Amino acid sequence: MADIKLQQRQSLQLSAQQILSSQLLQLPLLNLEQRIYDELQENPLLELVEERKDTAGDIAVENERLDGDDMFDAVDRFSKSSLREQRSEVPVAGEYTEGRLNFAHESGSKERFFQAVQHDSFHDMLLKQLGLHEEIGEREVMIAIEVLGNLDGDGYFAEECHVIVDSLHFEGLAVSESEVKAVVRKIQFLDPPGVAVRDLRERFLVQLQAGMERYESRTYDTATRILRDYFDDFLHRRFELLLKKLATTRESVEAAVSAIIRLDPHPGIFQDEGGYYITPDFVVSYENGELTAVLNDRSALSVRVSDRYQELLKNRKGPKEEKKFIRQNIQRANEFTSAIETRRQTLLKVIEALMKRQYGFFVSGPGYEVPLGMKTIAADTGLDISTISRAVNGKYLQSRFGVFELKYFFSGGLSTGDGEDLSSKVIRQHIADMIREEDSANPQSDDSITEMLMKRGVHIARRTVAKYREQMQIPVARLRKKIF
Repeated sequence: MADIKLQQRQSLQLSAQQILSSQLLQLPLLNLEQRIYDELQENPLLELVEERKDTAGDIAVENERLDGDDMFDAVDRFSKSSLREQRSEVPVAGEYTEGRLNFAHESGSKERFFQAVQHDSFHDMLLKQLGLHEEIGEREVMIAIEVLGNLDGDGYFAEECHVIVDSLHFEGLAVSESEVKAVVRKIQFLDPPGVAVRDLRERFLVQLQAGMERYESRTYDTATRILRDYFDDFLHRRFELLLKKLATTRESVEAAVSAIIRLDPHPGIFQDEGGYYITPDFVVSYENGELTAVLNDRSALSVRVSDRYQELLKNRKGPKEEKKFIRQNIQRANEFTSAIETRRQTLLKVIEALMKRQYGFFVSGPGYEVPLGMKTIAADTGLDISTISRAVNGKYLQSRFGVFELKYFFSGGLSTGDGEDLSSKVIRQHIADMIREEDSANPQSDDSITEMLMKRGVHIARRTVAKYREQMQIPVARLRKKIF
């Protein structure tokens, strides 16, 4: 006989409404608009409404009407005195900057937002150049299209020629590998040169040959020999060894190396060819001592349940199946509009807390950014950390200092000698400035940079300096040293 046991356990299950709210929260603005249009197509009970503009006071009133959540009071709530305990005062020109926070919501688009434009892709530009060659016909263009479609993200042609031959044969075009190689060679010398090559060495050789008229014959010959026979020594900056192997003058090697360094390792644009432009979810401005956030939520409140279907539901003589259909879609429509409103309120809470914590950044610039974790914003807003993570993911903010992803404002920090915390982004900027101002003949090592930061009162380890330097893609001191 089987044993019967009684167990008690807790489990967390998300409702369909919570799942929908989480899904909409993590969508960027343009994706949200597309999601709304898709829902309008699927649910006939939803309809678009006229755009409206909500100010901070209107939001507060609406919040009281909807759920009693007094998130936004009047604008006076964000006066100077209310901010003193929640932000660090920022020195500007020897004085402390005072200000207040203000929030607004705009449904209509304005000229300040980025608009996508139509333009030719990089591949289209290359094909147009290729089409100007007299010896290029439809057959060669078909090969070129297939070759360009097989380039990687940096313009390298990593496939074998027989792959292109097989692919074109499948499409009904019989070509030979020699024809493919000939077209690839023509693509390599289009503008910019160095596309559809196998590796960096071949890219430099193509670019050098394409611009050979710019160089003296000795410089061109020496640079070609370095790339063809001693590329590894060049990459590792073994210049004394190059002098011995080339058996030429120091001036000739220096001129050749300088010519190679000026070549472009990344010609062309191989990413985001569709003309992607960031549309900020928020615009933060600072005028007349007032910091204002505008939620660019053009579609968030532009849908509602159609009144016509509400009247049909009240009609007792209507068919049961029709009423059932209306009830189901009304529930779905209400859930969707509620999820959009929840998304909007969550974003407003997050930007409010972010503006208070990073007040110095919005007033005085990136140099005044303070260390901030998502846990802090979660505590300020009363939301879960996972909700904060969804809210900032893929969302952008436009300020007078540029457009930043919301994730930018979350970073760790290190303590200084004055007992204050300094953002890791500010420390990375200090490191970049030190390296930019260093003597190229005697670059600063990670140990030297660590000592310099220590003198500025920043307590940091050498391995942390090395980590920040690598994150900024700055090579070690040995590779930054002046060539000759």
